[in-house]
Amino acid sequence: MHHYKELKLWQKAIETVSEIYKLTATFPDKERFNLISQINRASVSIPSNIAEGAGRNYDREFVHFLSIAHASIYEVETQLIISKNLGYLLAQDLDRISNSLNELLKMSYSLQQKLKSNY
Repeated sequence: MHHYKELKLWQKAIETVSEIYKLTATFPDKERFNLISQINRASVSIPSNIAEGAGRNYDREFVHFLSIAHASIYEVETQLIISKNLGYLLAQDLDRISNSLNELLKMSYSLQQKLKSNY
């Protein structure tokens, strides 16, 4: 079992979720139950799955939850691209968040490789 709060990956994911919430707060009210809700839920899923995986007893299980976090990262990025295309998000904001999401992917992949070497 790993202490998730000590993981740089989890800490970075928490920071990224906060940034995403700030961005979606500027979206039109008509998107409250559509894109805003979808993006926020998917972004919260990233650190949540990291934490859940860290709480599991076996590294193999942790790797599984990291792969779910990966899928959520791709989901969030796709929804943010759609948001930019709809004019809800500036290109520079999308680039900034995409860079954070890509950093999360790299960090997660690295952790997965380390965990896989243990089994």
